[in-house]
Amino acid sequence: MEGTISPHGGKLVNRILKGEEREEWIKKSKSLKKIIVSPRAVSDLELISNGALSPNEGFMGKDDYESVVDNMRLKNGLAWSIPITLPVTSEQSKELREGEDISLHDESDNLLAVLHLQEKYSYDKKNEAEKVYRTTDEAHPGVNVIYRQGDVLLGGKISLVNRPPDVEFPKYRFDPAQTRMLFREKGWRRVVAFQTRNPIHRAHEYLQKCALEMVDGLLIHPIVGETKSDDIPADVRMKCYQVLIENYYPKDRVVLSVLPAAMRYAGPREAIFHAVVRKNYGCTHFIVGRDHAGVGNYYGTYDAHKIFDEFKPEEIGITPLFFDHSFYCRKCNGMATTKTCPHPSEFHAHLSGTKVRELLRNKQDLPIEFTRPEVGRILMEAYSE
Repeated sequence: MEGTISPHGGKLVNRILKGEEREEWIKKSKSLKKIIVSPRAVSDLELISNGALSPNEGFMGKDDYESVVDNMRLKNGLAWSIPITLPVTSEQSKELREGEDISLHDESDNLLAVLHLQEKYSYDKKNEAEKVYRTTDEAHPGVNVIYRQGDVLLGGKISLVNRPPDVEFPKYRFDPAQTRMLFREKGWRRVVAFQTRNPIHRAHEYLQKCALEMVDGLLIHPIVGETKSDDIPADVRMKCYQVLIENYYPKDRVVLSVLPAAMRYAGPREAIFHAVVRKNYGCTHFIVGRDHAGVGNYYGTYDAHKIFDEFKPEEIGITPLFFDHSFYCRKCNGMATTKTCPHPSEFHAHLSGTKVRELLRNKQDLPIEFTRPEVGRILMEAYSE
């Protein structure tokens, strides 16, 4: 089960109920107090239960929460950079007692899990925003979520009764135990993961193929949980990934699998988080690009590289591969980065998101130096609907 790299904390967590135990909890749940949880919490439930967030077995208690926010470590000292929490309103919390079990349902009232409530506690939203997101600006999408959520956090282990219903991309939805098995079957000892919430353009492709020169296989691992409203929808992005792999990648050296996580847009902190999660999926290397998990101008261009210096390599376990800003250089006549290209920026093909959307809306082809034509056609069709 463990593959070539140990899960974070040494053991892959499994909180998925099966058989008679599951049936018993389904019956018990009918008499339990009930909480309707947000889409983000639904994602977290799935990732806690399948081991992607190992060593966490549930939502964080106060000691772990405060230690993660303030020190980027669990209370036992293990590296962890993003708090995994279950917020409720003060009114909801009054009805709940520590030591009791609570049924957790999605917004359509489907039973998902049972929370074994160990503690409920208040927290400082502004402190979390400042430490985790490096800003208290409510225009930041991650900070905005914190400010809008409840004022009390619930801590305790969870037991998953049912996976979320009607999930997207079931063919590409692998648990950590499954990717680890897949890598073993393929004989991959060194596996690099690529995190993305966007279509893969030529610069991303270049980073992935540079990394592929060093390892046995590549896991393209796009986030398909909750993202910003102006991010490109997951179904459009998946079509882009599929057509790229079909036409431009060695199929025996690439696995496409979705990560049902919510984006936090926490920049440097989320780079650490994304790396550790991919370690749990069995990857040995992780690509960290320019402004990883960033949004707006809240983070420095390479802050997501620098944050790894705050940990000893063995604390993270997975090997980060740092890449500078990449682009097509018309003078070099090929893909390059700021590390390898000597030419000024006027020779570099770079399109802002605004410019890309403008071209697509006007039904103009995206430049071949920016994206593969097959990807451009998929994006244009999506924007013309």
